[in-house]
Amino acid sequence: MAVGYLVSVVLAVLIVVFCLVRIRGPQPLFFFSYRLGLVFNEIPHVALYGLVAATALAFSEGDIATTADRVAVGVAAVAAGGLVVVALRGIRAASVVRAALDDVLGAGTGTSRRPPLARILLRPVFRRRGDVRRVGNLSYGDGGRRNLLDVYHHRARPQGGPVLIHFHGGHYDQGRKNTQSLPLLYRLASKGWVCISANYRLRPDFPHPAHLIDAKKVIAWAHEHAGEYGSAPGAAVFVTGSSAGGHMAAQAALTPGVPAYQPGFEEADTSVTAAVVLNGFLAEYFDGDPATSPVNLVRSDAPPFLVAHGDLDELVDTENPEALVTALRSVSDSPVVYVELPGAHHAFDLFHSFRFEALIDGIEDFAAWVLAGRKSG
Repeated sequence: MAVGYLVSVVLAVLIVVFCLVRIRGPQPLFFFSYRLGLVFNEIPHVALYGLVAATALAFSEGDIATTADRVAVGVAAVAAGGLVVVALRGIRAASVVRAALDDVLGAGTGTSRRPPLARILLRPVFRRRGDVRRVGNLSYGDGGRRNLLDVYHHRARPQGGPVLIHFHGGHYDQGRKNTQSLPLLYRLASKGWVCISANYRLRPDFPHPAHLIDAKKVIAWAHEHAGEYGSAPGAAVFVTGSSAGGHMAAQAALTPGVPAYQPGFEEADTSVTAAVVLNGFLAEYFDGDPATSPVNLVRSDAPPFLVAHGDLDELVDTENPEALVTALRSVSDSPVVYVELPGAHHAFDLFHSFRFEALIDGIEDFAAWVLAGRKSG
């Protein structure tokens, strides 16, 4: 028995299982399954490359000699088929995103685009683009390194671009800027947007509403300073976030100008044009305060929302974002797009995958619709 090859096959089988099934078992099983699924559910072709290479190496070295070895090859073939299924679910996201946009915003809103195959298949973990410059660690408050932000802008600095602000996830007690949704930030920055990724103060040292206050400071900073990097005065400001950052983005979008969340800068403009929530936790905050749930903050003048969530999210059930979508649609005068991504786990926004590239296409289409309405209005 070729032990090294067997290990490769067993690992491939585990990856397939962890990608296809939402596992919520005890630690360390959950940690192991979550981490493997986090990566390979979005880029299963990388695991497939490794499995094919291991199989070819085993044959070339004459390691496939016994019945047990041939059984291992058969299992590898089944695992390879499973990885193809995982990949096909990611590819399906494009049609799902377009259908969700068309259903709410009108037929033809969602556009069909060719995915960047070379980037997805060969460079899925490399996010940087040559035409985008990152300006790092700009201070927006007095919270030290937790009040720093990065700006991404096109090197040519075309004037008049909209602004996108992103808040990272991490359960409000971990995480940092420059780690999540980077394919989105770099893509939009290459199209002339001014994109911002910000740190914020974390639990337990800084409980609610410190995080929301920081979000407001970032939005106010964007209104005041984004023009230095290519946006226009009065430019549209979109706010987005991943996981806990999605919760914070939703809260910020639904509480513009609330003095309690703007101590010392009550007169600053903290309004946003639209919100995009990615795999967001959208219920009450950890202390159980109902005021911390975006569901309880909905209002008739809420901005347009796009909420995207995976149907296999291990950390946040789909009922959670659906509750916010239902609440918003019941009172808001603005459209609310809900995209439930087939086969997506939590944190699907880390790599250049078929799924996330399709969602970025949808975010661009959503933003184009919002900006067209803003211009006509």
